[in-house]
Amino acid sequence: MRSHQRGFTLIELLVFIAIVAVLGAVIFVTLDPLSRFRDARDSRRSADVNAILSAIRTSQVEGDGSSALLVSGLTADDVYMIGTASAGCDDQNAACDTVVTSDASCVDLSDLASAGYLQSIPVSPEGSVDWSPNATGYTLSRSDVGTITVRACESENTSEISASR
Repeated sequence: MRSHQRGFTLIELLVFIAIVAVLGAVIFVTLDPLSRFRDARDSRRSADVNAILSAIRTSQVEGDGSSALLVSGLTADDVYMIGTASAGCDDQNAACDTVVTSDASCVDLSDLASAGYLQSIPVSPEGSVDWSPNATGYTLSRSDVGTITVRACESENTSEISASR
């Protein structure tokens, strides 16, 4: 007695695999994961910019003094790289939406972290440049009327990431 078993043929399996592969490719292209990663990094940059600006303003309001003196001592309308470096602050200007004014245009805001206004000074997520605490990828400027602007040096899916107060 011979039983007759029914199954899929090799051709049917190959057609099924091809259909699944085409659907997977279409979904992958539609979702554009690279763009989602860029959006996530830009969101983090935006949150960091707002955190830095809020910490500076809170420090000024509470009268801590150190960051208030530091920021008021900045040359109006010059753009400074936030970080611990004292030179080479304009080395990554090619990657920046708003360029740092000069090689020595550095500002160290680590007092904000040590005073508790920030957990630590944020470092921009890696995009086209690998940022570090020496050059964080965030810039600071002060207008002649005292408006403080913090910017992300690079942005990937937006024109510029900045906040001013």
